[in-house]
Amino acid sequence: MFEEFKNLAALGRALTPEDVAGVVSYLAGPDAGFMTGQSLIIDGGILFQ
Repeated sequence: MFEEFKNLAALGRALTPEDVAGVVSYLAGPDAGFMTGQSLIIDGGILFQ
């Protein structure tokens, strides 16, 4: 089932802790200083059908 789920992602791979850490690092840094009221989806482009 995991292989089927992984293949649904546009990137063709499963999410890793590093993927989430990159977003957290961005949000905690100065580059996100003007970003407000957003919802970020970190899913690799999964398309549920």
